[in-house]
Amino acid sequence: MFIDSHAHIQLSQFNRDRDAVLKRAHEAAVSNILVIGFDMETSLGAVELAEKHSHIYATVGMHPHDAKDLTSDVLKTFRELAAHPKVIALGEMGLDYYRNLSPRSVQKVAFEQQLDLAEEMRMPIIIHNRDAYVDILPILEARQGRVRGVLHCFTGDVELMQRSLAIGFHIGIGGIVTYPNAKDIQAVAREVPEDRLLIETDCPWLAPQFRRGKRNEPAYVRAVAEKITTLRGASIKAIGEVTTKNFQKLFAC
Repeated sequence: MFIDSHAHIQLSQFNRDRDAVLKRAHEAAVSNILVIGFDMETSLGAVELAEKHSHIYATVGMHPHDAKDLTSDVLKTFRELAAHPKVIALGEMGLDYYRNLSPRSVQKVAFEQQLDLAEEMRMPIIIHNRDAYVDILPILEARQGRVRGVLHCFTGDVELMQRSLAIGFHIGIGGIVTYPNAKDIQAVAREVPEDRLLIETDCPWLAPQFRRGKRNEPAYVRAVAEKITTLRGASIKAIGEVTTKNFQKLFAC
């Protein structure tokens, strides 16, 4: 069995065939899906889906792209939603220095506010990071032992992985690992300790190589697991079991 630890199936890209997508995930042995919120609308959508399906969980949070929209009222709503029994983490939150759709200073404030909430609620977090390790890791290192979670869609090298592990975080590996030129990610997938490894799709984006450029979906997390199996010389059953165990332990579900 596999768990897609990062999916966005609440989005409109799935409105026409969401039930079929869930059926294909089940047929691919995907036992659970964590639906990630990244603003108010998608957070509410994630919770709504989780309420409808026993095997779906949700997160709530504000993406750095929309950090300027994280008002005190939004934070209050996130705090209330975080108490929902199907909400198992906060995020995705973090920094994005690739697009800079919110000013970097604003991104940092929103990130710290959500980290404060995570500490208050004692909940794990989902970290979005794009070209921002220079600031994300020091921020997390300053809170070492007080926050925990996963650096989703990890795109760093082995050295950055080691720094992330040192502060207690898990490493989320997605479809990029299947791309022929993704050597750094493949090296990380080989070397990450098995008790810190998670697999994900980040659907509808970042489909694995065999579907590259097309819509991604939770069933394709199996392709991520198969690539990791090849890289680590492990069995597909072992990768499924260990990533499922890691997910259940991190998110207490």
